Amino acid sequence: MTRRGAPPSGPPSGIVTLLTDFGLDDAYVGVVKGAILGIHPGARLVDLTHGVPPQDVRHGALVLTDAYQVFPPGTVHLAVVDPGVGTRRRALALRADGHYFVGPDNGLLGFCATLPGMTAVALENPRYHRQPTSRTFHARDVFAPAAAHLARGLPLARLGPPLTALRRLDAPPGPRRLRSRLRGRVLLTDRFGNLLTDLRGDALPDAPEACLLAVGRARVVGLSETYADCPRGALGALVDSSGRIEVFVREGSARVRLGVGPGALVSLWSSRSRSRRGRPSTRSTSRSRSRRGPPSTRSTSPMRSRVSTPPRVRTPSFPTPAPSSAPRRGSPSRATRRP
Repeated sequence: MTRRGAPPSGPPSGIVTLLTDFGLDDAYVGVVKGAILGIHPGARLVDLTHGVPPQDVRHGALVLTDAYQVFPPGTVHLAVVDPGVGTRRRALALRADGHYFVGPDNGLLGFCATLPGMTAVALENPRYHRQPTSRTFHARDVFAPAAAHLARGLPLARLGPPLTALRRLDAPPGPRRLRSRLRGRVLLTDRFGNLLTDLRGDALPDAPEACLLAVGRARVVGLSETYADCPRGALGALVDSSGRIEVFVREGSARVRLGVGPGALVSLWSSRSRSRRGRPSTRSTSRSRSRRGPPSTRSTSPMRSRVSTPPRVRTPSFPTPAPSSAPRRGSPSRATRRP
């Protein structure tokens, strides 16, 4: 599977990045590094993160999407968040946007399908697997050797047959506009408890200081430029280094304070649009007044409001002769009472 328009990969940079959900309590990360260095002793290994929540493929994909772009072309990115290890899910390597990516075909690398010049292969050539190959540790026996060989300059096509498609994660609903508000979601949280949203700093509805943001049951007035702009323990929001709007608590945890996480709804709007909506509408006021009719003088007269009137007693009505004098103004005439 190949897409045109990719920047040239050029020679390998010699850099191999690692992203996993292995954590650092066990030897898994060190063993994977040993497998790479056994094939390419000169490789420069960079740990992106090993703190992806276990089996959270979407979290790993989001981190890698933002992180790979700061590395030079020719870098190999080894990513392993692999709940289906040992099953029939495919192992793959690909080249896209001038970089190489190695990992399971479970959606972790699905974002690469939209990158320019994407070419993918299945890692089915046993010559480039560690032998014997374990069914439960493909990071060591399949992915690490492929990454090491690519970093040494092995052509991608030598690793296996071409793939015609990548598995992709279901795209979460992106930000949408509802009247004057932008509605988005929390994508992930980091170890500081910050909430990273899918709202972007280049789509602010107003100047940062005039924006209002709501998440959970809390509201943030104005976006800060730095974390230190807020007092200690205060809730704030800013545009982070990746261009996303981030909610934080200075020297605290927004995740703990608000009790929300990935998937929580976030709203962003301008305080000026809010003030315009808050003013009463002349049109709606006059319309309601016309339905009600003119105000009653009886209800507004201060003299009548202090006089208590006895309750009316229903009495039988009898025809009475018309008075000799003219009817009082406002009283119906006798003619109007006839059927």
